[in-house]
Amino acid sequence: MVFTILTIVLPFLALGAGVFWDAKSDTNPDGASFAPGLALDLQGGTQLILKADTTDGSQVTSETIDESINVIRQRIDSSGVSEAEITAQGSQNIVVGIPGEVSQETIDLISQPAQMRFRPVLTYAAGTPTPEPSASPSASPSADTSPSGKGAGAPLSVPADTDPTATPTATATSGDEASTDPSPSPSPSGGDAAAASDPSDLAQITPEIQEQFEKLDCTDPANLQGGGGDDPDAPLVTCGEDGTVKYILGPMEVDGVHISSASSGLMPGSNGSVTNEWGVFLNFDSVGAKEFRTTTERLITLEAPRNQFAIVLDGLVVSAPQVNNAITNGEATISGSFTRESAATLANQLSFGALPVQYTVESQEVISATLGSEQLRNGMIAGLIGLALVVVYSLMQYRTLGLLTVASLVVAGVITYLSIALLSWGMGYRLSLAGVAGLIVAIGFTADSFIVYFERIRDEIRDGRTLSYAVERGWARARRTVLAAKAVNLISAVILYFLAVGGVQGFAFTLGLTTIIDVAVVFWFTHPMMEVITKIPFFRDGHRWSGLSPERLRAGSGPRYVGAGKVRAPEPAAGQVADDATEAADDTTVTVGADAVREAPEPAHSGARQAAAPVTDASGRRLTIAERRAAERRAAAQEADPDPGAGAGVEPGDGTSPSATGENEESR
Repeated sequence: MVFTILTIVLPFLALGAGVFWDAKSDTNPDGASFAPGLALDLQGGTQLILKADTTDGSQVTSETIDESINVIRQRIDSSGVSEAEITAQGSQNIVVGIPGEVSQETIDLISQPAQMRFRPVLTYAAGTPTPEPSASPSASPSADTSPSGKGAGAPLSVPADTDPTATPTATATSGDEASTDPSPSPSPSGGDAAAASDPSDLAQITPEIQEQFEKLDCTDPANLQGGGGDDPDAPLVTCGEDGTVKYILGPMEVDGVHISSASSGLMPGSNGSVTNEWGVFLNFDSVGAKEFRTTTERLITLEAPRNQFAIVLDGLVVSAPQVNNAITNGEATISGSFTRESAATLANQLSFGALPVQYTVESQEVISATLGSEQLRNGMIAGLIGLALVVVYSLMQYRTLGLLTVASLVVAGVITYLSIALLSWGMGYRLSLAGVAGLIVAIGFTADSFIVYFERIRDEIRDGRTLSYAVERGWARARRTVLAAKAVNLISAVILYFLAVGGVQGFAFTLGLTTIIDVAVVFWFTHPMMEVITKIPFFRDGHRWSGLSPERLRAGSGPRYVGAGKVRAPEPAAGQVADDATEAADDTTVTVGADAVREAPEPAHSGARQAAAPVTDASGRRLTIAERRAAERRAAAQEADPDPGAGAGVEPGDGTSPSATGENEESR
């Protein structure tokens, strides 16, 4: 109960404080608001149509468009905009829909071409700003700031004490295998970069570049947006994609357009067998092979970290391999602590470098949310109708107890609304029409948890247990059912979220969110409130309008399956037990002569009626006065003479009157 109050009050206070101080986040520059952010289909926004063209005159393929969509989506997400709609239109066009107002900077970021370039590494350091200016810009990096050399989200680091393994010829290994104790690099002279003898010359690190390098903070998402726009003929200060390392790179030596193919797979062993190590296989065309040969022949003679080259995509370093030997045939293998997914990611990024694409804005228009607003209104009406039907059903089925269902739904709705508002503020989440559909569907799923719980309690009451004991046993049984059902819902939502795209993801997200909230409400609100209800006389005594009346539950129930192939019949009401017992005790007849006479089971002696009668039945329920009297009559009948007709000349169990003269029995 206290937990439920805190989950409502604390988020409300946090959101209220954000609104009061007009707090803004990196993903939501508009600041906090009590109203959740709306997606493109509900709020409207800007629609761009981009035409994709290759810079080398090659044909734009479907693979090119797919990779372009991935790059554009990454740029939009990194700029703090969510729920953007990006689709292909025809063979060359890409349609980008962005909710809300879109700045010109965002449009320029989206339309910039993404190109891959190979640059030599001059120095690197941890991705955080340098506290004090270092004496030497090329100070030897420590082992824990070693560049990861990984693709997006792919851990390629190896232990610091791992020795570089000899690889086949024409092979480049991951930068993580670089020596962790490189020899000190010479300090830059501070001269003009144009005077550098080669792209790896440290003279290119001017005081201005050194200051920019020291101030760069790669933990700031704003510095991980990429976007390209870098000068290929000048040094570059940039970050790794994961933000853990920052670099000073020399001018471009090999353009990504000269990559003929890139793929991932298992590395071959020295004897021709296949190992369990994943790697990336890279092939250059004739021009790229010549340029890469010149580069690797120079890098192999240098100390770490200058014996590494950086693969730069969209202005960010996706990998920084160390050269183990000169690559003379244009075929390189990048190895390291790859996984199957990380190797495939890097291979895809390298493949995109072979198809540099530039985007031309064909059209830009503001789209309204008129249709979306109408659909939202219709969806809200449908949701209210569904909620009203759930409330009516709960009150008809559970009487006053149904009010607890209504209260639980209200609590779940408030927590869900606050959660979406906080996600809109902190993560830039926007509620789409599909997300609204997920919220509407969740109403039935949430009410289902309460119904399972209440029915378990009512089953226990039908078995004659008190309300407090029924709540305890009912909760133990319902808890397992609720958790199993919600686990299935959550797994479905997670799978749907990761396998689907666009609006379906919004539906899966809200479905998963409401499933988690549903479990929290049942555990920390509905069940504690039910325990409080057991102490209220109206419910404890089983009032006919409480929904927990034992008489009404027993009277209106039939045989019930209790598991293990067993069926339990409902226990009859007290009055019915007395009537049945009286009828069974009184229904004893004998036939004397031709007449059937109903005989009252009188006791054989006057003390028989004084025999002690049972107070409770077999299930432990206390008998009523009528039931006890019926039991007394049955006991008296059993103690009576087993041959009540002997004095009248009647054989027990025979319906005829024996006669010595053989008279025929008279028909009735």
